[in-house]
Formats: sequence, C-alpha cells, structure tokens
Amino acid sequence: MFRTFFAALVVTLPLQAAVVFAQAPNAVTRESTTRATVEKVEKSIRLVTLRGDGNTMLSVYADPSIKAFDALKVGDVVTVHYLESVVVQVRRDAKLADVVDSTNEAKKTNSNVIHQLRAVVTIEEIDSQGLTVTYRTSDGRKMMHVVQDKKLLQGLHVGDRIEVTLTRERALSITPAR
Repeated sequence: MFRTFFAALVVTLPLQAAVVFAQAPNAVTRESTTRATVEKVEKSIRLVTLRGDGNTMLSVYADPSIKAFDALKVGDVVTVHYLESVVVQVRRDAKLADVVDSTNEAKKTNSNVIHQLRAVVTIEEIDSQGLTVTYRTSDGRKMMHVVQDKKLLQGLHVGDRIEVTLTRERALSITPAR
C-alpha cells in the first residue's frame, strides 16, 4: 500500500512542505488526468475504480453530469480528469507511520472526498535544482520522488518528519481512451 500511495505522488501530485511554527501547512488542489482500465463500477453510488500504470488503483466519484459513467464496463480503457489535493505538514515529534486510510474521517468534514490516505515520513535529501525529495518510510525504505513545483520545497529541511495527506475527490470527466 505504501508503494501505491507514494507512486501516485510521483505521477500525479506535487509534494510540498511547511514549517510548523513559521507558516501553516501548504495545500495544493489540482486537476489531474490519467489513462486507466476500469476495474469496478458501482452504479448505485457512482464510483468507478481504475487500474493505472504500475498497478496503481484509483477510485473516483462521477456526479450525474458525467453521462459517460452510465456506459462504463469493467475492462474499458478510459481517460479520467479528476480533482485531488496534497497537504504536507512538518510534524517534528510525529512517529513514523505507514499509510493509513483516513477516508471516513475526511468524509465527516467533506462529503466529496472519495479516498484519503495519510502517512508520516522523514526527509533525507532535498534537491531543489533537480526537484526531487528523498524520504525514509516507517519500515526503513528509502524512496525518492519528483516534485512538480520548486516553491513547494520551501520550508522543508533534511531531518523533518512530515505528514503527507493525499485526498481524491471527484471526476470532472470520463472519456474513452484513444
């Protein structure tokens, strides 16, 4: 699950950080697009689960304005345009933590949340020129990911423990892939 969570960060999400006492946590909400295969369609709740590159799974809500949802079948290859956000906050005293599904907690304050994951990692290296960050997970794995915007590295320091929260909300469009 760790691999899937952080693989999604590499492909679709910017990584960002904030110093706890100097500024509030940064959050970025952005529109993302992925090409994937339909794995499951839950018509009653308008939820589609997709399998993308690297076997990463993505579930998105399709509101009634997305007419293509009604024709989706398992095995269809589609392009989905959707909303997601990442929040990274420095938490100096936090204990390293594996990825935890925090969807139910998030839905209490935002009913549009489809999926939310949270993890705590330690920053090991920051390359502001190459736009990469290397971190260590709770099980000791060292991982490196590309950051999409240099300004998102502001306030992030080697040794910081950060809590990363990935939230997926809703599909904006679903179209057959070409």
